[in-house]
Amino acid sequence: MAAVEVRNLVKRYGSMDAVKGISFSINEGEIFGLIGPNGAGKTTTLRVLSTLLSINGGSVTILGHDLSKHAAEIRKLISYLPEDAGAYKNLSGRAYLQFIANFFDPKEVPAMVTKGIEITDLGIRIDDRVDTYSKGMMRRLLVGRALMTNPKLAILDEPTSGLDVINAQEIRKLVKTTAKSGTTVLLSSHNMLEVEYLCDRIALISEGKIIEEGKPKTLMEKYNARNIEEVFIRTVHE
Repeated sequence: MAAVEVRNLVKRYGSMDAVKGISFSINEGEIFGLIGPNGAGKTTTLRVLSTLLSINGGSVTILGHDLSKHAAEIRKLISYLPEDAGAYKNLSGRAYLQFIANFFDPKEVPAMVTKGIEITDLGIRIDDRVDTYSKGMMRRLLVGRALMTNPKLAILDEPTSGLDVINAQEIRKLVKTTAKSGTTVLLSSHNMLEVEYLCDRIALISEGKIIEEGKPKTLMEKYNARNIEEVFIRTVHE
């Protein structure tokens, strides 16, 4: 069963079509990557699926709910991590996770916060104020916030942005584990090696249109490419 069904999606800003009739589906428990150059429509698509933007045409179904009719229900089932996300800087990391958890079932709050702390892996720094965190530490906190709620669908925009090699690898492992536990993952990343390692399938978007879609290995074979970066370059410049 598909967790996400996007059909002929159009998103317009004034007279400009940012997304031009794209279609794709994501299976339950799958890690699906949306990649493309800056301004291609990736972030707009993620924001639409996160219920933050309305659509101008087409249809989106998420976990059996029509986005145009049941956005409130969808919000209860998903988690969204924007690339430019921030946290309340006057709170400690622990207090921030607690604050977010309080929006959910009170009975789940302690376990949720514990899971968030485990994901962040900040050690004793979890009790320091967020405004003392490095960019990498902040990103780990935000990934913890996004995944501690056990979402049915996790939408992650540049999940390893700002992380060093070791921490980025830990987050990738965590994303894989999250998907194996049943969470569907939609991610966007500029790191082509990350996409190749993480994703079951990918879609390449350019100028608001999906120009290629498939399994990384299949696409590399199709374009006689050594990696997804070469596939990306060849499809965008064809």
